[in-house]
Amino acid sequence: MTDASPLHRRALLSHAARVATLLSAAGLWPAAAQAAVPAQAFDAKTLPELARLLGGSTPTESREVSLSGPEVAENGASVTVNFGTTLPGARRLLLLVEKNPSLLAAAFELSDAVEASFVTRLKLGQSSNVYAVALAADGRVLFAQREIRVTLGGCGA
Repeated sequence: MTDASPLHRRALLSHAARVATLLSAAGLWPAAAQAAVPAQAFDAKTLPELARLLGGSTPTESREVSLSGPEVAENGASVTVNFGTTLPGARRLLLLVEKNPSLLAAAFELSDAVEASFVTRLKLGQSSNVYAVALAADGRVLFAQREIRVTLGGCGA
């Protein structure tokens, strides 16, 4: 399978749609990127609930956003991830955990004085896709994603 294969494009479009859905539902789409993170962003529970709120342009997977973490985490209660962006003009960096009770795991406000490179620990209730999403001042939405498999859940398991 080559990079231009239909399966690769489908997977890329699928991930882009998920990120758009998550951002839209969380109220963090570029139109709202300059506002504080709304409290309701942490209340979204399901992808169908998020899909109802989908709007804006499609986010793009980009090498300007980085995300690394273990392929397999023995204990989901504490999973270390490294993430950042080299995107000029990035104003917000988000971490989304697709299958957690709260999809939005973290939001970082950026300025030109901040090096946008972070290390944090996430709690993963189960195996899930994790997304690092950069919101730019010009409205671009770029992301990186990684699937992390969990052998012991961290959210009440």
